[in-house]
Amino acid sequence: MKDNNNILEVENLCIHFSTNGYEVRAVNNVSFEVKRGEALGFVGESGCGKSTTGRALIRLLAKNASIPNGKITFEGKDILAMNKKELRDYRGNDVGMIFQEPMTALNPVLTIRTQMYEQFRGKNMTKEEKNKRAVELLSLVGIPSPEKRLDEYIHQFSGGMRQRAMIAIVLAGEPKLLIADEPTTALDVTIQDQIIKLINSIRSELDMGVLLITHDLGVIAQMCDRVAVMYAGYFVEHADTYTLLSNPMHPYTKGLIDAIPNGKKGVLKSIPGNTPSLINLPEGCPFHPRCFMCQEICTKKIPDMVKVGENHYSRCHFAEKMSQYAGVIDAD
Repeated sequence: MKDNNNILEVENLCIHFSTNGYEVRAVNNVSFEVKRGEALGFVGESGCGKSTTGRALIRLLAKNASIPNGKITFEGKDILAMNKKELRDYRGNDVGMIFQEPMTALNPVLTIRTQMYEQFRGKNMTKEEKNKRAVELLSLVGIPSPEKRLDEYIHQFSGGMRQRAMIAIVLAGEPKLLIADEPTTALDVTIQDQIIKLINSIRSELDMGVLLITHDLGVIAQMCDRVAVMYAGYFVEHADTYTLLSNPMHPYTKGLIDAIPNGKKGVLKSIPGNTPSLINLPEGCPFHPRCFMCQEICTKKIPDMVKVGENHYSRCHFAEKMSQYAGVIDAD
């Protein structure tokens, strides 16, 4: 875990929410790191804890949230112990986050130009250089007539263009760590490809770490070096992207891969059942009610995260049996 090349380290993170007298265990003992220049992907169904984990990294959790256990460090600095000034500097200079909903993330009373220029604070840039870079970024994310659109407000943009404008604004700050929460949702495939190439290019140029939160394994395959699969607040599998996609060692991961539309498969598969309530998780492995490999021990004991290969981990009592179900998909 301790590595001088790690820009972010998270150890045994737990996040709970108190609501209507109940305790929602949204994230359970999650540990991971992001290296400089590396992209780590979080994948899983809605409600599994991906976005909650991402928000915890910049301390933007709701007031009813608590972190009963865990540690978050950025370049050796304890994020959970930062005061208001330290946190403001961290958010403004070190980390950037692309949110799912741009209308709530961007300021409706400020122009795109004003919000983008805020990202240039502390940089030795002339007004002409700021304008040139702002126009360039809007153009790179596929916004037509960028010179004109700079002086418009976010409500004047269509849904897809709002998302692209937010991505351009966040990348203008050249963060050391980018947290991207569903950055290509609702974008057509051409613009999605442009966004992926742009983030990958800036990641390489700045040696920027990226945490990508998504439900789309296709985007994971295009962007990420490693991937962690989440289910009901737990990591259930963690490996480099090619290994995980070509040789899944957890039944849930296998189910997600089988659900990818692919003409070669003929019939589109789905995972039976529904995700469990985080207020009342089932005893034992939280995935066992939906698992085709479920046995008695699965209903009684939560499996540990075990090593199943080089830098490959799975939270399954019968992970070693998954090889017989392996189905290779294209991870290039």
